[in-house]
Amino acid sequence: MAKMWEGRTSGVTSKIADDFNSSIKFDSKMYKQDITGSMAHAAMLSAQNIISSDDAEKIIDCLGEILADIESGKMPIDMEAEDIHMFVEQVLTERIGDTGKKLHTARSRNDQVALDIRMYLRDEADEIISLTKALIGAVADKAEEYKGVICPGYTHLQRAQPITFGHHLMAYAMMLLRDIDRISDCKKRMNISPIGSCALAGTTYNTDREFEAEKLGFDSICLNSLDGVSDRDFCAELLSALSILMMHLSRFSEEIVLWSSWEFKFVELSDAFTTGSSIMPQKKNPDMAELIRGKTGRVYGDLIGLLTTLKGLPLAYNKDMQEDKESVFDACDTAKMCLQVMTGMISTMTAIPENMKKAAQGGFINATDMADYLVNKGMPFRDAYKISGRIVAECIKTGKVLETLPIDTYKSFSDKFDDGIYDAVDLENCVNRRISAGGTSVTSVEAQIEFVRQALAG
Repeated sequence: MAKMWEGRTSGVTSKIADDFNSSIKFDSKMYKQDITGSMAHAAMLSAQNIISSDDAEKIIDCLGEILADIESGKMPIDMEAEDIHMFVEQVLTERIGDTGKKLHTARSRNDQVALDIRMYLRDEADEIISLTKALIGAVADKAEEYKGVICPGYTHLQRAQPITFGHHLMAYAMMLLRDIDRISDCKKRMNISPIGSCALAGTTYNTDREFEAEKLGFDSICLNSLDGVSDRDFCAELLSALSILMMHLSRFSEEIVLWSSWEFKFVELSDAFTTGSSIMPQKKNPDMAELIRGKTGRVYGDLIGLLTTLKGLPLAYNKDMQEDKESVFDACDTAKMCLQVMTGMISTMTAIPENMKKAAQGGFINATDMADYLVNKGMPFRDAYKISGRIVAECIKTGKVLETLPIDTYKSFSDKFDDGIYDAVDLENCVNRRISAGGTSVTSVEAQIEFVRQALAG
């Protein structure tokens, strides 16, 4: 295919240089945005009397036909083309002749690609937000189902205090809401139109950049043409938000791997989201959770790769910036797949309440409540703490738990104990007494679920 840019050079490059330089294999994803942007550009050129209305109509109609042909599969994208912009322009010119060549008036590939990637990532951000909302909904539904199920809460991966499984799940719903906020905030800075910045210095034509921006759904225009073509902050910012999102999914996945192990057996994963072993017939492997955990590193790598590419670039456009697309496209695709898998895995996950409660009892996680009981009887907290620790040691030695330790044994440690201790260390009471906002009581968890559902509906 002839090079649209030949003139200063012969346009003849080696096959290996063509392959090295070409971006069509990955920027072809942006065909819809490229064509839509070109339609708006033609409309602006006509409105400003830079090209005739007849020429603009021919260009816009033909671009619509090209879009329809690509989407129907009637016309495959030529992977020998240099990039998606050159491919579309070449086909346009082949179909309507010299009129098609007028489309590139008052723009450059530099601002064209900047426009396309902003539009593409804007759409990707919307899809990722939608998928994250679906996952939050699945988490909230599961939290509602298990809002009263007692389980151990951990610090240092040691059993710490009793909580409800619903409360634990809602922690992830809150993380994911923040992810939506971050991506939405990133989208605000992404939604600024660079088209009309041209190669780097603007243009001598009397263009209307605001017209074009409004037609394409942008909030405003880039106010400096150098910045307009060289800015990729929005790519790095989206990658950063996706890295945090993936970190949350990875933490959740790690807990699912632990919970579904025989050592914990707090949950049972659906067969639809597990695999077996090739030689060990008893195995049920949480491969989907492990893959999400593993793919998190991939998205981190995409972020670091882009930041490293950008860190030494002078203004304005440099070919290095072609490397922005593969990393950010990969991160978007990875995040979308992981969100869908996680939603299915959570929706079909079943808790095993009896195992959770047994672990809670065996971990003496109501010891703090025993100490609080003594404090309420007038004992200084440090003394209550020491006595409670000695009682736990006695339970471990005799194989008892706080709920079944005889009252005479309690009294041997302090005469402040009476039968009220059993109410104090009852796990359900321990949980439901924690009535502070955001706490683990059933009413608090219900309030959290309601907050999340309202946020999703808003």
